[in-house]
Amino acid sequence: MKVYETQNIRNVVFLGHGGSGKTTLTEAMAFATGAVSRQGTIEAGTTISDYDSEEIKRKISINATVVPIEWNGLKINILDAPGSFDFVGQAEEAMSVADAAVIVVNGKSGIEVGTIKAWNICERRKIPCLFFVTNMDDPNANYMEVVNNLKETFGKKVAPFHLPIIEDGVLTGFVNVVKMGGRRFTTGGEYEERDIPDFVNSDLEPIREQLMEAVAESSEELMDKYFNGEEFTYEEVSGALRKSVIEGDIIPVQIGSGVNTQGVSMLLQSFEKYFPSPEKSAVFKKGVVTTTGENIEADKDESKPVSAYVFKTIMDPFVGKYSLVKVCTGVLKAGDTIYNVTKEVEEKLNKLYVMSGKNVTEVSELRSGDIGAIGKLTSTRTGDTLSTRGWPVEYHKTDMTVPYTYMSYKPLAKGDEDKVAQALLKLCIEDLTLKTVNDDENKQTLLYGVGDQQLDVVVSKLKDKFKVDIELAKPKFAYKETIRKKAQAQGKHKKQSGGHGQYGDVVMEFEPSGDLETPYVFEEKIVGGAVPKNYFPAVEKGIQECVLKGPLAGYPVVGVKATLIDGSYHTVDSSEMAFKTAATLAFKNAFMDASPVLLEPISTLTVVVPEKFTGDVMGDLNKKRGRVLGMNPLGGGITEVIADIPSSELFGYSTRLKSITGGTGDFSYEFARYEQAPSDVQEEIIKANSEG
Repeated sequence: MKVYETQNIRNVVFLGHGGSGKTTLTEAMAFATGAVSRQGTIEAGTTISDYDSEEIKRKISINATVVPIEWNGLKINILDAPGSFDFVGQAEEAMSVADAAVIVVNGKSGIEVGTIKAWNICERRKIPCLFFVTNMDDPNANYMEVVNNLKETFGKKVAPFHLPIIEDGVLTGFVNVVKMGGRRFTTGGEYEERDIPDFVNSDLEPIREQLMEAVAESSEELMDKYFNGEEFTYEEVSGALRKSVIEGDIIPVQIGSGVNTQGVSMLLQSFEKYFPSPEKSAVFKKGVVTTTGENIEADKDESKPVSAYVFKTIMDPFVGKYSLVKVCTGVLKAGDTIYNVTKEVEEKLNKLYVMSGKNVTEVSELRSGDIGAIGKLTSTRTGDTLSTRGWPVEYHKTDMTVPYTYMSYKPLAKGDEDKVAQALLKLCIEDLTLKTVNDDENKQTLLYGVGDQQLDVVVSKLKDKFKVDIELAKPKFAYKETIRKKAQAQGKHKKQSGGHGQYGDVVMEFEPSGDLETPYVFEEKIVGGAVPKNYFPAVEKGIQECVLKGPLAGYPVVGVKATLIDGSYHTVDSSEMAFKTAATLAFKNAFMDASPVLLEPISTLTVVVPEKFTGDVMGDLNKKRGRVLGMNPLGGGITEVIADIPSSELFGYSTRLKSITGGTGDFSYEFARYEQAPSDVQEEIIKANSEG
């Protein structure tokens, strides 16, 4: 593949609901432009995008994939992003380097949750987009219904550029509403001109009128012309539409069929005509020159020193390690020594590549705005900036979805702990929405992800790619133990075994300290030297060890005040060890008499859902012992529900919320405090721990 100038590059991300047809459309475009000689299918597992074994097995996209195609002097970097919500991190990485987006809508299914999420992302990033209604070859597809729903959902700026021509139940072509010409599909994504059939006129006239209104609104001059009843020239229409699409004031709707490679040619023309090249994009990545503190934007200026943002890392035992980059300024050349500003180390760029799925093609350089890959960088990770020592620019990292779903895990084979840890490290480098946590308090290791399906994929990848097996299980929760009243107890340790014996005797009071963030407070009120001062630290040491594992159910103890009030000692047999043991006995003797209780962690949960689901969400929270603290309207029919809920009840919440809201809800939570668990919950936990 040749090197392309910045103005001849387009970076386009394909977004949409899972199963809407993004990967099939990507494959159709690759086939139509000659990037592949044969069009692959998802069913056969032969597409460029879905090359991972998990994707082939599950028949869904899991990873964001770059597929560059060449057409009419342009290099178009297609970023095929997963539609499944569990793999949203991959879509976020792809979006971070896209200058425009195609939101793929299935002509049969219409608007789905993923359509709305894709739209919201484009609106938030303010990048131009168009809707491509695919699957129009399906007899049950209803284009006008889809268009009307798009307008109703996303507003009047949605403008159909195409109208399908369906004859005898078969999609044979379309009307180009902009040029007012009929088109007949031929082969390889192409078309030929034809007359506009009379039977489409009833739909065509209002669509054309809406399009002309949108053109008129692009300038005062055209508005005057429109009100005077004058016809626009094609040049005026084309220029106005280009300006309005790039600025996001018009969202085109086009049609086709990925399976039959229909509509591809017009889509390619739209990329050239309506989507900006990188240097004309409205969205520039922001950063700072670390030596001066100067704020900058990645303006794709080739005259500046080189800088590039690493937006994705591939860590595959078969494919190898690649750092995918977008060149932000200057020209990135093979053989250069580059400075990783984030890690403050130099890296040698031995070779540069253009990736198409898993296939790599070596290139000599990448110009500003282009996307490529660097192999085998030692220290570089996703989110890092590559620059020069003389101009050390660091770009802001992409905001990634925080993972809140977690399970405990353990290797199935003894001795595989290190292998599992290394494999998981690679997967976490590859996917920033995965993370592992060592929970020392509960003696477990935790795997965090966005959803259950993502965690299931991790287990499968570990087995197939890294040859290690792990088992996922419900995690243990960080319960605590405390006391509610005062109790006094003696702890006496006396042992004679020939020679020096062991003797320690303490009388202690235990009561609530009122501070649940501190395990214990130790005081002494010894009168008359009943226990010598040099044994006080040993007594405290005994308490210190006792609070690590409480007598009630084996959980850490908090909020206890321990006071040494009396005791006795032996001039020969007493020792620090004896007094530590005596304090341990006193603690155990008193704890169960001091009205012990279990405390459970409480989290503050924030749920963002469409207004119509708030009742169902609150009903579910009530069933799970949640307390709704408030509701805040966020606008656009979206409501924020805030509630306190036991952390244990959040297990599986991602799946529950998807079920309740059809995937439209989002949630986050953070630890708030500890509260006394209800008696039935305490009994259940104590019983489970005694049996375990």
